[in-house]
Amino acid sequence: MIEPTTNTLDPESIDRSRRRIRTVLMSGQVLAGLGMGSTLSVGAILATELSGSPGWSGMAATLATLGAALGALPLANLAARHGRSWSLATGAWIAAVGALLAVLSTITGVFAVLLVALVLIGVGTAVNLQARFAATDVSTDAHRATDLSLVVWATTVGAVSGPNLIGPGDAFGIWLGLPSLAGPFVLTMLAQLSAGVLYRVGLRPEPLALAKQISAEAAAHSSIDAVGADRPGDRRSAFIAIALSHATMVAVMAMTPVHLVDHGASLVIVGFTISLHIAGMYALAPVFGILADRWGRKQTILSGQAMLALSLLATGFGSESEAWVIVGLILLGTGWSAATVAGSALLTESTPVARRTRVQGLSDVVMSAAGATGGALSGVVLVLIGYNGLSLVSLVLVATVTLRVVLTRHSGERTSS
Repeated sequence: MIEPTTNTLDPESIDRSRRRIRTVLMSGQVLAGLGMGSTLSVGAILATELSGSPGWSGMAATLATLGAALGALPLANLAARHGRSWSLATGAWIAAVGALLAVLSTITGVFAVLLVALVLIGVGTAVNLQARFAATDVSTDAHRATDLSLVVWATTVGAVSGPNLIGPGDAFGIWLGLPSLAGPFVLTMLAQLSAGVLYRVGLRPEPLALAKQISAEAAAHSSIDAVGADRPGDRRSAFIAIALSHATMVAVMAMTPVHLVDHGASLVIVGFTISLHIAGMYALAPVFGILADRWGRKQTILSGQAMLALSLLATGFGSESEAWVIVGLILLGTGWSAATVAGSALLTESTPVARRTRVQGLSDVVMSAAGATGGALSGVVLVLIGYNGLSLVSLVLVATVTLRVVLTRHSGERTSS
């Protein structure tokens, strides 16, 4: 078990540590994102080539999601025992091993090796999710959502830049004498190895050890706010908001390219739409972090649900218009961002310090499972009632979160949030 740090605590030193931890986490997110940004696209193409069937192309995203779900709790338990630096570094290095196996699959042509590789690469997503929580370990209520949102925002760099590295990465791999499509995985491996080293070396002092010391000193001074109260009602609201918002986003986003192509949209329009959606997910995260800190966690979650509802109405009633679908996808991303940032902050502060890592890990498992379920069912719903029907049915998920948060809006929540 990790022990509290013996460093002298004062507001200035805590603030310096908070800024250092946040900077390291943001840098790690950029490195990991640069690698992960192209992995799923190349993985889908490679899966088709190695299997001989385009039906396997969707397995890249599916297995990566499975890897994220499988990795969440073990990494959370590792963090609880040995600290965030070991947990995040280990997850990044596992993803690097997955990238190495993907390179081997291009050399050997063995499809099963690629399947294992994609699961291991997916563990990198679990690291990205845990990193946002790590940013809150030593945060105060006044900065918790903002710190978290800045780490989420850092993902934008990799998400936007990563896909543009597919061509250069492939050329690099060929220059190394590797088969086509191996190069992007080499870049992923190098990026994840570097991120792991950065986490292991840079996260000093250990965030959870420092959090325990802050908690112990706060307890000695009877400062319940600093220790972290046990608020099960708020914790359940956060679980529901994070999971169902993610399911809503994945379900509609996954079927949008299919819908646009079926209605004659060019691949340029499809790519433009998804790029704007991703920008909506990450680029405005700091705005929602600031709102959550100043306006309140639950109020920000509700604003996210309002954006998701407007998104679904736009794609539902405007499904025949490319413009309305684009507007809907942007709102889908911003709604997800608001709910995820505020929900994650609420989950953290409603859980005692001693239990946070495991509760956060469980939330990530539920989030990944909800997204996988939403993505899997969305195809069936699309076939049965169409894209507009999928959008309108998804309003049920938004209504569930809204009702839950409204009914518990004032229960157990601090004045500051």
